[in-house]
Amino acid sequence: MRFGPAPTHTIAHLSDPHLLADGRRLHGVIDVIDNLRRTLDQVVRTGRSIDAMVFTGDLADLGEPDAYRALREIVEPAAKELSCTVIWVMGNHDERAPYARGLFDLAVDDEPQDRVYDLRGLRVIALDSTVTGYHHGAIDDDQIAWLADRLSTPSQYATLLALHHPPLVSAVDLMNVIGLDNQDAFASVLRGSDVRAILAGHLHHSCHGTFAGIPVSVAAASCYSLDGGAPNGALVGVDGRQGFDLVDIHPHGLVHTHIPLGSPPVVSGFSPQVQDALAALSPAERREAFSSKSSTWTPS
Repeated sequence: MRFGPAPTHTIAHLSDPHLLADGRRLHGVIDVIDNLRRTLDQVVRTGRSIDAMVFTGDLADLGEPDAYRALREIVEPAAKELSCTVIWVMGNHDERAPYARGLFDLAVDDEPQDRVYDLRGLRVIALDSTVTGYHHGAIDDDQIAWLADRLSTPSQYATLLALHHPPLVSAVDLMNVIGLDNQDAFASVLRGSDVRAILAGHLHHSCHGTFAGIPVSVAAASCYSLDGGAPNGALVGVDGRQGFDLVDIHPHGLVHTHIPLGSPPVVSGFSPQVQDALAALSPAERREAFSSKSSTWTPS
């Protein structure tokens, strides 16, 4: 039994695995494959019904074909276990030709990798914000026109937009050098649309903001994190604070829940038996048993 309303859809938002070919460690120390496996294990462990896993870019650190092959070999079994769709998004460390060939079995030259997905009436648009040969991002005029055309028809449950470069000012100031260009035009096409949330990556730490009145959620990286509280906006990478987000879509709002990687010590909680005992009570009894400060209720 649920005590709150069930979401219409749930998305697992993951980002920045930065896989390398041949199982090499990132910066010589970060086991990116193990981190990704442990992240996927935690997605499965939630026991939630997941409609899609959305990976917001930097899937491969150097755009190596073997890295994309490894990515599919790791992610697709988890997606099969969850019976969910996998939505890939280009990042600045990805390269379009091996990305398209490795993940979609398509031969492309340098075309933007923009795609639209329908998840039982929830539309997810994967937007390629990369600029060939550079680490900063941009949405070009052709993509703006393409996006405007797609958004001209509302979807049943509204739209989520997924891209790598978040349209936010980063607390890690050096990241603003490689931020997202052309934001005015981007904002103009989003205003008045049915886009209810923007999912992004790139920053390697979880953060939230708004853009054109739309909530923006940046997922933590699965590989390593940037310290958003480093002194004077310095760029400091740390092996910790990795994780992913669960995005629950409700008729009147969205909930983004950050799930950190790892298993910290358990210090308190309630067993499933307590939930079962509460479910057996009437709503009024449950309120008194679990909400009243003077309650002496204990499950039988």
